[in-house]
Amino acid sequence: MSADTSILNWLDSHHDQFVEDLSALVAIQSISTDGKHQKEVERSADLTCAQMRAAGLHEVDILRTGDSNPYAYGEWLGAPGRPTVFLYAHHDVQPTNFLAQWQSPPWELTRRDGRLFGRGSADDKGAITAQLAAVSAWLKTKGQLPVNVKMVVEGEEEIGSSNLLDFFREHQRRLHSDVIVVCDTENLDTGLPSITYALRGIVAVSVEVESGHLPVHSGMAGGALADAALALNVVLARLYWGNGPLPIPHFYDRVRPLTPAERQTLSALPGDEAKFRDDLGILPGVRFALESHRTVYEQTWRKPAVTVIAQEASSIEGASNQVLPRAKAIVSCRIVPDQEPQEVYEQLKAVLTKDPPWGVNVKVEQLGKPVKWWMTDPTGPAFESAVAAMREGFGRDPISIGCGGTIGFVGPLAELFGGAPALLLGIEDPKSNAHAPNESLHEGDWKKLMRSLSHLFANLGRLTSDKVK
Repeated sequence: MSADTSILNWLDSHHDQFVEDLSALVAIQSISTDGKHQKEVERSADLTCAQMRAAGLHEVDILRTGDSNPYAYGEWLGAPGRPTVFLYAHHDVQPTNFLAQWQSPPWELTRRDGRLFGRGSADDKGAITAQLAAVSAWLKTKGQLPVNVKMVVEGEEEIGSSNLLDFFREHQRRLHSDVIVVCDTENLDTGLPSITYALRGIVAVSVEVESGHLPVHSGMAGGALADAALALNVVLARLYWGNGPLPIPHFYDRVRPLTPAERQTLSALPGDEAKFRDDLGILPGVRFALESHRTVYEQTWRKPAVTVIAQEASSIEGASNQVLPRAKAIVSCRIVPDQEPQEVYEQLKAVLTKDPPWGVNVKVEQLGKPVKWWMTDPTGPAFESAVAAMREGFGRDPISIGCGGTIGFVGPLAELFGGAPALLLGIEDPKSNAHAPNESLHEGDWKKLMRSLSHLFANLGRLTSDKVK
């Protein structure tokens, strides 16, 4: 069997239904980050299950481990001897933030300029719909899939997936598969299909500075009591790298250098400074923070990075003439092959706590579980199947890319499944604005992804379960 014209025509004729399905998912405010939307997260999982059933999946249910948010699960196992494909997506989303900058209501899927706008449209509810569309297309036209399918849609990806590995271990026998397919990464540009083969890991720390027991009137203590907010910024300024390496002792000792072949591949990728500036929203006159002689791709895919993602001492709205006795920040560090998370934490802690200004107390603690980087060799039957599928779906050859982001479960799950290949197929593009105002999904590329997934099922179905690696 192949993803023939009848399957592709069915996708085209039912596209309006897919938009409705995505619209229903986007309408649910399944924010997992603030602890205030648990009912919505539950509703989102329930709706995902309903859409799984409508697509034709079996044994659809809500699964959990411990006190985790709900995982929606469904399967179709009617292809004995053929590979089992594990489909992953997540139904939780980020807060809307900066509401004044949204050009349309974030919880109403809105079509504009060839894109579908709404929180979660690209990250990652669009993937739920795309995966189920490909499943539906096969089952509604052929009555069967050429592969077995197990699908998990997570409910806590945006809060670090802290329960996911326990969930996988608890349900290992039920979930075991031969190939992993994730649609939660980017295409390098609109219309340019991309398969991600490398992800950065992440280490996050809190940095707290304390100089006294309570705020003091700045007229009485200004210039006498150490300003904790200023001390915090002095400490954080130690991470400023200008346009060189990060000034953290031993930070690069384990960083794996690019091979000449990798460097040549990166240099051949499309992109120019004007486009990068536009995609990243860089203001006129602001320089790139790249290390000298590094491209944006090399810097964001294969170099570590440090970012201050939150900082507080008091609110501007409630500001008063006081010397503040404590201030706090969160520092997020993206790590690359072959850095070790615990070493990175110790290196960060050492540089931030050394010789504190005015002798203030500086406390650095690790936040959450660190996530290791992941990198694979994008060759073999499964990858060949994916390349051919995306070529058919997009009408051009896909490219292999890295990613500066983190999807922490990919490496451990591949190991748990006995070295199963992980195929990370792009759904976002530089204009998607995931996690930001006006998040959107390019509708044309979304349709092409559905076609690609349909072809991928056909290509993998020509293999036996022991011949996909």
